[in-house]
Amino acid sequence: MSIVYLLPTLPPKSAKAEAIAQEIELLRRHFPGEVVHVNPNIGLPRPLIPRLGFGWHSLPTIFKLAQQATLFHFFNPDPFPYPFLLTLPRPVVYTITAGVTSRPNLAFFRRMAVVTVPDERTLAQLQGWGLTNAALQRPGIATERFTHTPLPLPPAEPLRLLVASAPWTLAQFSSKGFDALLAAAQSLPDLHLTLLWRGILADEMRRRVARLGLSERVTVVDQAVDVNAALARVHAAAIFATHAGIIKSYPHSLLDALAAGKPVLLNRVIPMADYIAREGCGVVAESVTPAAIVTALTQLRANYATYARAATMIGQRDFTEDAAINAATTIYVAARQKARP
Repeated sequence: MSIVYLLPTLPPKSAKAEAIAQEIELLRRHFPGEVVHVNPNIGLPRPLIPRLGFGWHSLPTIFKLAQQATLFHFFNPDPFPYPFLLTLPRPVVYTITAGVTSRPNLAFFRRMAVVTVPDERTLAQLQGWGLTNAALQRPGIATERFTHTPLPLPPAEPLRLLVASAPWTLAQFSSKGFDALLAAAQSLPDLHLTLLWRGILADEMRRRVARLGLSERVTVVDQAVDVNAALARVHAAAIFATHAGIIKSYPHSLLDALAAGKPVLLNRVIPMADYIAREGCGVVAESVTPAAIVTALTQLRANYATYARAATMIGQRDFTEDAAINAATTIYVAARQKARP
């Protein structure tokens, strides 16, 4: 099968640091095809064209690629009904990469060949609303790249936490929990943070760290890193979000951490929290507040050996590249059956 992969986002500065780009590259190794960014705001100093206008300028390119394509595969964080997708001459697989916070346009999504989601929570929501063409497709990572390197716990070592999914905007310092995490760090003198950045707002983060007097305990890494080596130097990894739509349901940095046998910390809004609680390989914070994060970190420290043992047992089991490709094959076969004769 030949797939045309469609994205409404702007091209990332570094595809190696962007989770969806990594997932598409994995698919392309098994299902070749072109990638088309359908955002008409590429190259503009600020977004001018709203999402309803996405894709129309790309139709000549898309229709040309469709001559040799079997399917289209569209990736988007939330279930937004992009009208241009209804004009495409091949079946469309629509992947919602983050959680769903409200009932989507069901009439639109019933016209997609398959609607895929990464987590059971979102799948149950969509099916509960009557969407019968929804399917589960968990992400996959190259688990073999990761090795388990245990670290001594306090008091021999400070508690060391790795945090990725850096903000794209100033507002996301709050919505992605960085402000709350820094406030929590002020009251936990044995907490050390390593923050993986991606070339945007790094100086702003350093200013906030300095203003709070945390420069000796917070490291902002604004360059490409060997993630396995970075995980070897920490006890756990964390991600927070005040609402589901801004974080992937299964953030790659947390999958990487589990593959390295390191427990994870996240809050309940993120759908992966259900998996973490079920498998006992980390801690789920009740909310994104300094107090809730302090409580979760205290729990992580007190029961670290148990969480680390669970992470080591399951970390390379459920999110392999082979499992992701097998799921994609099943989904693409189902979608292809909906092609027009």
